[in-house]
Amino acid sequence: MLQRLLIQNYAIISALEIDFSSKLSIITGETGAGKSILMGALGLALGNRADLSQLGDRAKKLIVEATFTSQGNSNLKELLLESDIDIDAELILRREIAANGKSRCFVNDTPVSLGVLESIASLLVDLHQQFDTLQLGNKDFQRTLLDASAGSMHLMNEYAKLYTEYVDVSKKIVLLKQQIAKADQEREYTLFLLTELDELNWLEGEGKQLEEELNVLSHAEQIRDGLSTISYTLTDGEQPMLAKLKNMQSVLQSLASYHADLHSMASRMGAAYLELKDLSGELQSMMNKILVDEKRMDQINERLSNSQRLVKKHGLVSADELVALRSGFHKEVKSLEHVQDELDACEKEKNLLVDQAYKVANEIHEKRVKQVPVLEKSTKELLARVGMPNASLKIEVKKGELSPVGLDQISFLFDANKSGNYEPLHKVASGGELSRLMLILKSLVADSLEMPTLIFDEIDTGISGEAARQVGLLMEELADSHQLISITHQPQIAAKADYHLYVFKREVNGMITTGIKQLLPDESIMAVARMLAGENPSEAAIASAKEMMGRN
Repeated sequence: MLQRLLIQNYAIISALEIDFSSKLSIITGETGAGKSILMGALGLALGNRADLSQLGDRAKKLIVEATFTSQGNSNLKELLLESDIDIDAELILRREIAANGKSRCFVNDTPVSLGVLESIASLLVDLHQQFDTLQLGNKDFQRTLLDASAGSMHLMNEYAKLYTEYVDVSKKIVLLKQQIAKADQEREYTLFLLTELDELNWLEGEGKQLEEELNVLSHAEQIRDGLSTISYTLTDGEQPMLAKLKNMQSVLQSLASYHADLHSMASRMGAAYLELKDLSGELQSMMNKILVDEKRMDQINERLSNSQRLVKKHGLVSADELVALRSGFHKEVKSLEHVQDELDACEKEKNLLVDQAYKVANEIHEKRVKQVPVLEKSTKELLARVGMPNASLKIEVKKGELSPVGLDQISFLFDANKSGNYEPLHKVASGGELSRLMLILKSLVADSLEMPTLIFDEIDTGISGEAARQVGLLMEELADSHQLISITHQPQIAAKADYHLYVFKREVNGMITTGIKQLLPDESIMAVARMLAGENPSEAAIASAKEMMGRN
């Protein structure tokens, strides 16, 4: 509910603070006094675009601040949480526009973007101005009216989620197919490169091992000759070194009884003998293993050559990088299988979503079709009340394929003169007829659409007399469950006010500005009487005003 509107430096409004009733607030006043300017200022707080022509005093900042109560609106609460805005009992929307044109938006003193401000405001206020009847010709608006009347908004939310998921998975399927098609083109060459690497089967660190082995094979004869000489010196020949060490150990052992230190020396000599004996065995074993193997040398050279060829081919630095390259190719080939699996899973998901979407969409379709005669009948009854007894609304629901809004194409057609020829609204209805039709439809669906505050700016254009009285009665009924604010020129509507605001011009410091005040009961009677009979109403006009207002 809109509690208060604060306006500073907007057009001819210097400074105004306006309180509103929770039921029906009516705004009347002199022609050109600034009634519609009030709505323009409110529109800024609700997220409308601004321009510098709206600034009153170019040296000052333009400020519009609208204070709402926000309890009980689940969609609003969810949006505030998403926007990291504190949820309080009061919700204050503020718009500031500087002389340089820079605009700033705030919600509960939290800076927000214009888009966020507009989204929040749309959940607080339904603002209908003189030319908003064009919205009636909008297919989405017509569908929303029918769904709200049918009580299928929750199903539409469910369907919208399913359809969004369906669109997302459809896009993913296209990308996966493109990925597979592109991969298939490169697959043959990738497999060729992978085959070369698989045939080589290079291991990390293998190059160093092969180089070491090749070095040994290249010097096999030199190594064998050296080892043979050492082994011969240790174990063979005329005076083998091991035999000499053994004799020397025996001499030390025989002398050890004469000198205590010779025991340890004899032991050390024995240890040296054993170490050299083991070394001799290892040398002999190594010598037996080292062979001159030209074939193995050729194999190693060929393998090293093949590795270097692939290193150069792939622009690498070392052969060890071939290991990672090979692994990458394997993953790439394997990923094609994974992509195909993912594509299959997405296709299954898409089919499931389509089935679920059709199920919900058909349920929505049935509700729409069932509700059409109900909404047509209710609309016709209210059209008769507001002075259009020969007018009727026809709603066409044509079933088609899945779309963002279900299976149906919905059209609102209108016949103003009981001719039997129904045409699109904008072709056959006048501005006044559309205004009344808009009021009727909004009154029928206001509860379903969670519109706590409805504002009508001169929706009564083009009507008078009994039609205006019925519009007033309709507003009065609607105000029992919704806050309603209406700018009007019709006394029949003004007479239904719970809270009557009067807009007037005044001169302050040589400048014409807009003022506004709440009328007391007697003042309200006089205002309605003036609307009936002019500036100086007669006693009869005053009596008529009292009768309209039920104050006889």
